[in-house]
Amino acid sequence: MTRKAPPGAPRSAGRRPSRPEPPAQPHAENPAVDLGRTARRLRESQNLTLADVARRASISSAMLSRLETGRVSPSLETIVALSQALGVTASVLMQRVGADDGGAQLIRAGEGLETVRSGTRRGHTYHLLAAQRGPRKFFEPFLVTFTDKSEIFPGFQHPGIEFIHMLAGVIHYRHGRHTYVLRPGDTLTFRGDVAHGPERLEKVPIRMLSLIIYANEED
Repeated sequence: MTRKAPPGAPRSAGRRPSRPEPPAQPHAENPAVDLGRTARRLRESQNLTLADVARRASISSAMLSRLETGRVSPSLETIVALSQALGVTASVLMQRVGADDGGAQLIRAGEGLETVRSGTRRGHTYHLLAAQRGPRKFFEPFLVTFTDKSEIFPGFQHPGIEFIHMLAGVIHYRHGRHTYVLRPGDTLTFRGDVAHGPERLEKVPIRMLSLIIYANEED
């Protein structure tokens, strides 16, 4: 007659205890989604439409839309054509592919995405310092550098509020009918839908932080 082990007694040596399941690995983001988000961010930062970029890259607007939402994985030829259409290198377009999405974002010195704002030419660079994810933009921080004193600047207009903080140089900055002389340490905050932009570069190189804060439509 087989005896039952009393409650709490160890199991027989012939049976191994079950091992705990290994922790589930986080789901890897589709690389096409990362690339598409970067492409869309670069396009919107230049105020370009889908049709504008699609025409430059010799692809259809529908294909570009699917690419930006990560529904298709572009070929190497398409990546090169798209990067040229956006005015960046292919490596910049793929910079966020496979990046860890842990909630914090570190952009090392010199690694911000270089963008081209509509109307600017040589001597100006705009480095995007944070790469937002998701379908909507809430803010865009730029490190702006001007090096060409002879440049003539157009007026910019965009949604939201812009905040400028001067780091180096002296610039005459126009907003609407007013012009402000900005020196290192100065700040200027203004509505983006009023025409604005540099009027004269008094002392170059000029470096400033520009933060554009967009209105939250859900508020």
